[in-house]
Amino acid sequence: MNKKAIVAGHICLDITPVFPSKKVSRLTDILTPGALIHMGNADVHTGGAVANTGLAMKRLGADVALMGKIGKDAFGDMVCSILRTYDAEKGMLISEEESTSYSVVLAVPGIDRIFLHNPGANNSFRASDVPQEALSEAALFHFGYPPLMKSMYENDGRELTGLMQRARECGAATSLDFAAIDPDSEAGKTDWKKILENVIPFVDFLVPSAEELCYMIDRETFVRWNERAAGGDITEILDIEEDVKTLAEKCMRLGAKVLLIKCGAKGIYYQTADKATLSRISPRVELDVDAWADRCGFEKSYVPERILSGTGAGDTCIAAFLTAILKGYGPEETMHLAAATGACCVAAYDALSGLKSFEELNAKIQAGWEKNEFRI
Repeated sequence: MNKKAIVAGHICLDITPVFPSKKVSRLTDILTPGALIHMGNADVHTGGAVANTGLAMKRLGADVALMGKIGKDAFGDMVCSILRTYDAEKGMLISEEESTSYSVVLAVPGIDRIFLHNPGANNSFRASDVPQEALSEAALFHFGYPPLMKSMYENDGRELTGLMQRARECGAATSLDFAAIDPDSEAGKTDWKKILENVIPFVDFLVPSAEELCYMIDRETFVRWNERAAGGDITEILDIEEDVKTLAEKCMRLGAKVLLIKCGAKGIYYQTADKATLSRISPRVELDVDAWADRCGFEKSYVPERILSGTGAGDTCIAAFLTAILKGYGPEETMHLAAATGACCVAAYDALSGLKSFEELNAKIQAGWEKNEFRI
């Protein structure tokens, strides 16, 4: 596979304290004021779209360059040290003035993850930080987590839109992922629907989660989803036909070409545009337009060997999806590999340790790997 890819955007250091293995139904069952909780070792790894998706693509056999921004500090040294083991540190920009982004990931058994996040140097990452020469050589440009990068969402996403447009003009296919948005933050008060209207015409593969997309495109529905979830995981209460497909149709009307909507443990909804629209995707990717055009469906998740943490599951699912496209796989096998990679990811505390090669995944799938039977 001689197709170069770039994964750019948000990068951080993830610090995941390991909780006791007993599942709880409420966070207050284990986190109470004044309590002393005996913990396991902290799992420390790189996080964010650049590390999770980029390094996963590397492990799955793609030719990938990583581009992100960190601070000149202890956390930055740790990020570079980890990336160096994959020969992937060369694209990091190091800021003298800003700190390295970090997340404390609370992965309490039985409870959806909670992230305590500082965006750090990600806030000042700009379109000009991606070299023109690199874009001109790339078959695919993937950008991740603009809601956690101030320069990318301010001014109605002017930097983000300009970057994706420039990537397209340089001949690369483009891919865009998002991140959960804190409603009380500056990003939460941004007009994300307008940003999507601006940027989607320059995006070939749009890969958000259901919650992220709904928050951005239909805030009223997002509020109703939260009310139905009653403090639980939103994806557990979603009806794929009524909720997710309706959301996808709204996104397709904005000009989406290939849309993936991650639906948590249930799986992945996908929908594609017609042949004429898909024909505008960069020929460097060599997408089989006839096979991919006018498709929609829901790929159920596979039953994981164990569940330790969902950290990075969505990012690695995307990594498998994009790598499979670059390798020339068709829609059915691509979706199988994406769902299977997500299932492998949750078997480890970090995003990468549980990953398996496509050959291993295909063997397991052909051997009858069981799928989850959630109500969809």
